[in-house]
Amino acid sequence: MTRVSLAVKRYFQRMHPASLVILSYLSMALLGMLLLSLPIASTGDPISPINALFTSTSAICVTGLVVVDTGTAFTAFGKTVIMALIQLGGLGVMTFSVFFFLFLGKGLGLKERWIITESFTPAPIREIRSLVKSIFLFTFLVEGTGALLLFFHWRHEMSSGSALFTGLFHSISAFCNAGFSFFSDSFVNYKGSLLLNATILSLIVIGGIGFPVIYEFIMRFRMHRAGRRTNLSLHSKVVLTTTAILIVVGALLLFLLERHNQIAGLSGKEEFLTSLFQSITARTAGFNTLNISALGGATLFILIILMFVGASPGSCGGGIKTTSLAVLVGILRNKIKGRKSVDLFNRTVPEETVSRALAIFILAVLTVTVGLILLLLTQSNPQDPGRTNFLAYLFETVSAFGTVGLSMGVTPTLTFGGKIVIIILMLLGRAGLLTVAYVFTRRVSGGLYRYAEEKVMIG
Repeated sequence: MTRVSLAVKRYFQRMHPASLVILSYLSMALLGMLLLSLPIASTGDPISPINALFTSTSAICVTGLVVVDTGTAFTAFGKTVIMALIQLGGLGVMTFSVFFFLFLGKGLGLKERWIITESFTPAPIREIRSLVKSIFLFTFLVEGTGALLLFFHWRHEMSSGSALFTGLFHSISAFCNAGFSFFSDSFVNYKGSLLLNATILSLIVIGGIGFPVIYEFIMRFRMHRAGRRTNLSLHSKVVLTTTAILIVVGALLLFLLERHNQIAGLSGKEEFLTSLFQSITARTAGFNTLNISALGGATLFILIILMFVGASPGSCGGGIKTTSLAVLVGILRNKIKGRKSVDLFNRTVPEETVSRALAIFILAVLTVTVGLILLLLTQSNPQDPGRTNFLAYLFETVSAFGTVGLSMGVTPTLTFGGKIVIIILMLLGRAGLLTVAYVFTRRVSGGLYRYAEEKVMIG
């Protein structure tokens, strides 16, 4: 027994940190499946293993796609399991492990430091302890505040205990950009509630800008109190600017495209709130105040673009990330101007960062393409090919990859094979494509030589 335990210990010690990240999500998804399969977790008959695995994966990957209704299919125990999985997935399973290491007074190894710096920010080793503590303290403070505000919203509709639990669940779901809701139509019936919309949107934005930006603001606040002033980093400038542009442009396009469709007849306040809500939630959260399946084709395509971009690095969301989009736009702009370097906010972006952004974009396009083909194969009916709704399946594929959770109604109709495809896409989107690439590719060091250079015609 001792030899077996030693062998297992050596195996994990030799394992690449990226493998540990993927393994942590897989193991928690399986554990969640077992818990959700228990009779105590369901209001009726226990849900099937594949539906339990789908729900568990969707929660740990903070996606929000569901094959059974969360509000009616699960008991308080089942909902608590889902809420715990969302919290674990939002901050990262390995981040929780690091937190408990620090809580117990243990030191951090190189793997733990690699995971933290890759997941959140390349902070100096001496700052990692402070970074992790700040992340947890800030998270619980924001989620607690959100839960309290939502409690005040729902206390007149249900008992105080139910309102508190509902508020806590939706606060965690919003901050972690999960999109899980007790209401079968999400927040369609609350499109005019200023308190709910403001609370949910604030939680989504704060959870989606990423902990590097949050941590920088925390450190700036501390330095400001000490009488020292610092400038915002390039990362924070790019994240905040890109996020603001996407929110404003997205809301404006949604308003223009849907003003004669779903938002026609709404009050001015409701038009503003629904346009803003769908623009923000489409990039990562998955809540909705409009009927997604009834949106126009152009609107759906705008949402697909927003879902593909996703949130920001070090956040709870998926997608290629706002910084990758900014770098890609910078590449295009400078290429047109004839510049070799990529410049943002009067700073030159390192070539390694540019290459990383291009790699993420290419991998994302390939992943969505392959995922869509597989989903169409598992869902199409050879006897009636006309029944295949290409746009709906493209929407579902991007939603799963971007860990968003919006759906045109495809999710409950998925076949067994379709559910497996979506599960894999959610795991890939949450773990990160480059993290997965680290595991399945052999790393080679740069040699002492280069091959002869030769031009290739492009365009």
